[in-house]
Amino acid sequence: MTDQPLDSHAFRRALGNFATGITIVTAQAPNGDKIGLTVNSFNSVSLDPPLVLWSLDKRSADSLSVIQSADHFAINVLAANQLDLSNHFARPQTDKFANIDYSEGPGRAPLLDACAARFHCALHETIDAGDHWILLGRVLAFDDFGRSPLLYHQGAYSLVLPHPRVEKNLAAQATLPGLEKYLENNLLYLMLQAVNAYQTSYLPKQQALGLSVSEARVLILLSVIPDAGLERLQRESSLPGSEIREAVENLHASGLLESTTAPFSLTADGALRASEYWALSEQEQHKVFDEFNDSQIQLFKKMLNRVIQKA
Repeated sequence: MTDQPLDSHAFRRALGNFATGITIVTAQAPNGDKIGLTVNSFNSVSLDPPLVLWSLDKRSADSLSVIQSADHFAINVLAANQLDLSNHFARPQTDKFANIDYSEGPGRAPLLDACAARFHCALHETIDAGDHWILLGRVLAFDDFGRSPLLYHQGAYSLVLPHPRVEKNLAAQATLPGLEKYLENNLLYLMLQAVNAYQTSYLPKQQALGLSVSEARVLILLSVIPDAGLERLQRESSLPGSEIREAVENLHASGLLESTTAPFSLTADGALRASEYWALSEQEQHKVFDEFNDSQIQLFKKMLNRVIQKA
């Protein structure tokens, strides 16, 4: 069997099936230069000694220089409500730490507030691996805040939700009085469960149309906000800039976008494909809400918009 070159876009999409957490890796050189990188390649390596790893694109030579100079870095594991922070550090900026609250850990690595967990690391080893560097960190200390983490799956942010089978087992084993009643009346829990139930049916049908979640989201948005730029797409889609750029490249390669430079606009084929996604969305929406009358649906929309405005 001979080795055949892999389609890099298809390979990345396949890797996206593995759900990960999201971290922001930070470091500060002795001269005060700081870096903050949104990273989802974080993983554990060893308990004894305590080692963790993450990977850095070789095009980020300046970031590697800061880490090597600092000889330390911090891994800030983001909590579920820190989506905006993830997007902030994913964007190229002159000073990513402007107006960001942080303290300093070992090696003066910036530590972000309100995370799910933080790991304070000394640089243990740097490994050359293809188009990335693998950085091994020896954990000197850690903070476990126990907050629900922000996840990433198939090009989109996600949240932790209990598996229905596990949930039933937990409910059957629950000994706390009123626990089931509490869950039935907790609006946040119910909203998460509703989204999970909706996506379980809808996402496989959406992906069957041939695009990834992020590609479909960008395509749909451009059908209603033509000539949008990267920042507008990022704001409306809740996707990191890197995922939007990759989605744009894939859509252009498929003949669905006019170009890969902003402002982005759909081709005639792109508009046609977008109409297919809208038709599927309308079909699924009708199936889910057909038992409710118009006044109930309008009230539901009003309530959702009020919640969004207050968030």
